[in-house]
Amino acid sequence: MSSDTATTRASQLWFTEPLQVEVREATLPAPGPERLLVKTRYSAVSAGTELLAYRGHLPRSMALDSSLESLQQLSDYPLQYGYACVGEVQQVGSEVDPDWIGRQVFSFQPHASHFLASPEELKIVPGGFSAQAAVFLPNMETAVNLVQDGRPLLGERVVVLGQGIVGLLLTSLLARHPLVELVAVEGRPERQELARHLGADTVLTPEGAAAQVSDADLIYEVSGQPEALNLAIDLSGYASRIVIGSWYGSKAVPIDLGGAAHRNRLQLITSQVSSVDPVLSGRWDKQRRFHLAWEMIRRIDPTQLITHSRPLDEAGSLYQQLHEGESGLVQALFHYPD
Repeated sequence: MSSDTATTRASQLWFTEPLQVEVREATLPAPGPERLLVKTRYSAVSAGTELLAYRGHLPRSMALDSSLESLQQLSDYPLQYGYACVGEVQQVGSEVDPDWIGRQVFSFQPHASHFLASPEELKIVPGGFSAQAAVFLPNMETAVNLVQDGRPLLGERVVVLGQGIVGLLLTSLLARHPLVELVAVEGRPERQELARHLGADTVLTPEGAAAQVSDADLIYEVSGQPEALNLAIDLSGYASRIVIGSWYGSKAVPIDLGGAAHRNRLQLITSQVSSVDPVLSGRWDKQRRFHLAWEMIRRIDPTQLITHSRPLDEAGSLYQQLHEGESGLVQALFHYPD
């Protein structure tokens, strides 16, 4: 239906202090002339940046995400967070095409049962995609961006440190390249098995990698652990490339650049999905990369990585499970009642 004077009750997740979250009820006004009201069906929980918010490890002096309108606020408590909501458009403003009503859409929004957005903040989910599959769009785009930033070559030996969601999706993309070897490094047995299933040639623990791998051409650090950077350096050789996909927030990142690292002409590449590598920007833009991410979701079906689906009012226990590193938890979603 189009906009009228009706309001909507929305359940919103708030991070209130380190290791504390609460669900708050809010009243949303009817959408303004250029806005839409979306009813969320699923939102994906990030075990990377979102866990930093839960633990209180986000830098207080910067916006949550300067590239997203929904996350412009500074990372001071209380705050809302989350960036992978899929739902259905329920109402539109007077200046919005009514054809939006009923469409399944994706948006980079904090966890909430309902939200208001502009058309520019929404992406229509392509036909044939379930809501559970569509929530993987941000992490798949990140994995695509990491591949583009690393530029793996025919016959290279590539290592992926960390097999969380981004690491697993990255492994699944790299497995489609003609590499001489793809090595996944992960300590948790359930994630090791997923890495094998998604195409890794060799799966090792961090200790095993330190003992068995050297002179890798390309190393990706996506574990979220600062100390893994030193392991990446240990696995590299002359002129190796190390792509740093993790964001460590306010955690210190000690890096040993003495010894062999000093002489090896290593390339340390910081990778962030909010922009496109300037080397590629003549041919690539965000829209083309999103199109590719949708196609990779279609081919890989990342819904196989979903291990937990919880209502929003169980957020506290779910984040504590993530914080404690509970075995078997890979991708968690919040689901919202009809």
